[in-house]
Amino acid sequence: PLKKMKKGDWIIYYSPKIWFKQSAPHQKFTALGRVVDDYIFQFDMEDGFIPFRRNIEFMNCTETPIHPLIPQLSFIKNKRYWGYSFRLGHLEISENDFKIIRNEMIRLKGN
Repeated sequence: PLKKMKKGDWIIYYSPKIWFKQSAPHQKFTALGRVVDDYIFQFDMEDGFIPFRRNIEFMNCTETPIHPLIPQLSFIKNKRYWGYSFRLGHLEISENDFKIIRNEMIRLKGN
């Protein structure tokens, strides 16, 4: 999926859990940024986990719960089983969905 991204593309991170290897739910959009170049690299997180990454310029924003936004987001087809939308990890969303999430993350930052 990282190969499909281009310099200038936006990305929103969704965090289903608080910690990677634990089950405590978080269910928030946690970061917003823009791809700054076309370079893909691997990064050693620890214990042999070495995922591929892109360089991202992150915006100053606030973590935003997904639940209030679910009714407005078109990429979530089944509102009852909304988590299914995130099963593949990377997904492309519409510009309108992006703006809904981005605007909420920035609006909350202003409070």
